[in-house]
Amino acid sequence: MATLTLIGKPDCHLCDVAREVVETVVAELPEDAVEVEELSIADDPALYATWWEKIPVVLIDGELHGHWRVSPDRLRAALDAAR
Repeated sequence: MATLTLIGKPDCHLCDVAREVVETVVAELPEDAVEVEELSIADDPALYATWWEKIPVVLIDGELHGHWRVSPDRLRAALDAAR
């Protein structure tokens, strides 16, 4: 099982778009293929210090996949490779 982490913050339009892309791509995969966790830079000073200017950020198995805009095709390919 791959773990996808979406790092964002409340009231972030790009974060909302990224969440929709993640939800759409993950819904296409088998039910237990990907665990999705969502973290907010508003709740964690360390996350804020690291990512505040790059949100939304997507990590796959703890490794940076991308930030700002999430491509469904690129995310799909990365999740397939991670599984």
